[in-house]
Amino acid sequence: MVPDHWYDINGVWSGSATQLPDGRIVMLYTGSTEDAVQVQLLAEPADPSDPLLRRWAKSESNPVLVPPPGIGLTDFRDPTTAWLNPTDRAWRITIGSKNQEHAGLALVYRTEDFLHYDLLPALLHVVQGTGMWECVDFYPVSADLAADVGLDTSTAPGPGVKHVLKASLDDDRHDYYGIGTYDAGTDRWTPDDAAIDVGIGLRYDYGKFYASKSFYDPVGRRRVLWGWIGESDSERADVLKGWASLQSIPRTVLLDTKTGSNLLQWPVVEVENLRMRGKLFDGLDMPPGSVVPLDVGRATQLDVEAVFQVQAGAPAAGSAAAGAEAPYNCSASAGSAGRGLLGPFGLLVLADDGLSEQTAVYFYLVRGADGKLSTHFCQDAFRSSKANDLVKAVYGSSVPVLDGEDLSVRILVDHSIVESFAQGGRTCITSRVYPTKAIYDSARVFLFNNATNLNVTAKSIKIWELNSAYIRPYPYSD
Repeated sequence: MVPDHWYDINGVWSGSATQLPDGRIVMLYTGSTEDAVQVQLLAEPADPSDPLLRRWAKSESNPVLVPPPGIGLTDFRDPTTAWLNPTDRAWRITIGSKNQEHAGLALVYRTEDFLHYDLLPALLHVVQGTGMWECVDFYPVSADLAADVGLDTSTAPGPGVKHVLKASLDDDRHDYYGIGTYDAGTDRWTPDDAAIDVGIGLRYDYGKFYASKSFYDPVGRRRVLWGWIGESDSERADVLKGWASLQSIPRTVLLDTKTGSNLLQWPVVEVENLRMRGKLFDGLDMPPGSVVPLDVGRATQLDVEAVFQVQAGAPAAGSAAAGAEAPYNCSASAGSAGRGLLGPFGLLVLADDGLSEQTAVYFYLVRGADGKLSTHFCQDAFRSSKANDLVKAVYGSSVPVLDGEDLSVRILVDHSIVESFAQGGRTCITSRVYPTKAIYDSARVFLFNNATNLNVTAKSIKIWELNSAYIRPYPYSD
């Protein structure tokens, strides 16, 4: 898809494909016109028999949608995959925008043929103060405790079904989601918890992860999510290397039926086909202040699964340690170098022998005034590279840990990318890091415990070296 018509000459932007019951596939995408107006465009496979759908034909009817009254000419983009509304068996799509009061919103259109559309009077949802919503996504998830599968986008609302509404906020470049209920009669979505509504609550990923889109895989009966990982280095460095930004490892998405309040994201099972040599470490003690090397050989492409058990030391009576601790914020913290009573502890990846470069993936526990522990999951790139033209940050958030659960994390390491998934994917973090010393055969992995009053045991550490995927582009002609 290239910008070659007046209606998309300034950009072929995000969109979505929908497979119709008769097998046809239609694609709606946003184009930026010669006057920089955002419009919605229709395309279909030029050769439907091609299993790779390499060529697409743009409709003679384009543009099929233009900004409606009250919507800015540059605030109308990124149509979703369509879903069938069970009340009238017509299709619905939603498109992100904002209003004049800077509230983010999702418009809803009805169509029967993908050429003609009716703007419905009700908004799917609106949240004050969140600004422009890009790359809106809307899909059902199973709330059935026994289900471990994704749902088709047109699955009707009802018992055992929740709907996820996701928006990419142009204001801060993060992907936020909410879990709630879709009313097919009014085409409105209502969050289960307004305190964590779209744009003010949960995020897919607390690092470099934006403009994501999901699709339903009917063969694997799963919903798969792709995210855009931007760069953290300088524009000059991007120009020199000749490329910038890439897609995340695809993730499956499920509702966490144990908490009922968040999603679970996990690398697709195909990633496990890349696993080669593996090593297992059991029962490693990590006393306060310790750093434990793990001999795994080459450590630039890794799949790590780690499980930790913790035991807090007894604070002296009347000491500061006996009371509640100050709140913790990953992004405002000193990272893995900042010592607390009950954290940080975890793993150092893409580290050199002398630890002059390291990316820390860690947990940090805080005891509240009620004596209960809260858990934070963070990723620290402060010391990830000796290069000085980088944005080095600590990312993270809290992560739910239920009674009886150990602390667990999975980490995918790929040279300049670290993707981490805590507690089965309840909280996820992606970092772009650019080591100058911890590269190729010089990259190492360590366990660490920088807490002052916490004994940690690495109950189980499994580390596999990952093969390259050897993805090759298909030519336009055989």
